[in-house]
Amino acid sequence: MSPVLLGFIASTAAGLLTAVGALPVLLQREVSRRVSDIMLAFAAGVMLAAAFFSLIVPGLETAIAIHGGRQVPALIVTGGVLLGGLFMGFLNEVVPHQHFSQGREGPAGSGIGEVWLFVLAITIHNLPEGLAVGVGFGGGDFAAGAALATGIGLQNAPEGLAVALALRTVGYTPVSAFLIAGLTGMVEPVTGLLGAWAVSLSTLLLPWSMGIAAGAMLYVISHEIIPETHRHGSQRAATISLMAGFAVMMLLDTAFG
Repeated sequence: MSPVLLGFIASTAAGLLTAVGALPVLLQREVSRRVSDIMLAFAAGVMLAAAFFSLIVPGLETAIAIHGGRQVPALIVTGGVLLGGLFMGFLNEVVPHQHFSQGREGPAGSGIGEVWLFVLAITIHNLPEGLAVGVGFGGGDFAAGAALATGIGLQNAPEGLAVALALRTVGYTPVSAFLIAGLTGMVEPVTGLLGAWAVSLSTLLLPWSMGIAAGAMLYVISHEIIPETHRHGSQRAATISLMAGFAVMMLLDTAFG
């Protein structure tokens, strides 16, 4: 099976776990704000470890194999990380969207309904995750791609639940909250396919793509997830959970990747 197809399938599976995580809202299960923050922090820890151990380190190794030395590879991956962060910052400025606690961002007067502003916010959030999985498989390393897809899938589940619960608190029905939360994960197969296809064209693009995906994930962690999990007085528990998520993903990547 081609790496591009594997990247698409794996990113689809990871995206679907967003809907799996949102299933409890259909059962009318109550989850406290504290528990939701802890779960989101775990997801942030997984993303943080994935950015370093699944993207930045392999990106550096690939760049060294292609270019030799260390200065040029370091510049390539560093440049990719900065480009990824800048791209996510640009999207936050030009795409109208609304966060549950931070409020509306992007240009005003778009005429887009509130629910779709929420969807756009989480969709922007999920863009780098699908890209990371696609890039992981597109590079041809199945084991590394599988470990990355597993980690992204693990962190998608609590994200899906957090989104669905937040939608319930602002008045959406359980079915609507579940469907919208599941929908936000479906951008991952799109960016997964694009990422896998791009790096399959040339190995020269692989370290750049890994850096870009890592930078985009780091932006989301700092700009979105950590502020959200520290907003309601759960800082200590959220920090411990983030470290646990980091440890789980580091173990997955270094032991099985």
